Amino acid sequence: MRKGISPVIATVIIVAVAIAIAIAVAGWLMGLWGAYGKYESVHILPDSYIETGNNSILHLHLKNDGNSEALIYKVVVNGEEHNETIALAPGQDATINITLTGTYQPGAIYTVTVYTASGSVITASIPAR
Repeated sequence: MRKGISPVIATVIIVAVAIAIAIAVAGWLMGLWGAYGKYESVHILPDSYIETGNNSILHLHLKNDGNSEALIYKVVVNGEEHNETIALAPGQDATINITLTGTYQPGAIYTVTVYTASGSVITASIPAR
């Protein structure tokens, strides 16, 4: 005759596993586990542009659609680096005005890359006016 575990012990084990899974799912859904529930989502908005003239200026309109603050530390325009520090709270948008040193032609499209402290890299094509 073969013996297994008793039905009472099997029931206790199943209930304990179900409770542990329920606690883990509830913690994840409520953001109790810290970074798992937090994220930044920075976007370069389409009304961004480069104003050309004697001193070209990048008008960079950014928005953070995430639920965590985004810290921007660097902006690269057509290979030209600018160390800009700006913090965007969740849901916040802001325009950064950066004076450029290179030559920019009206009607041309330039690549702009934004770097955040958490490692996000956001790239967009921005027109010059």
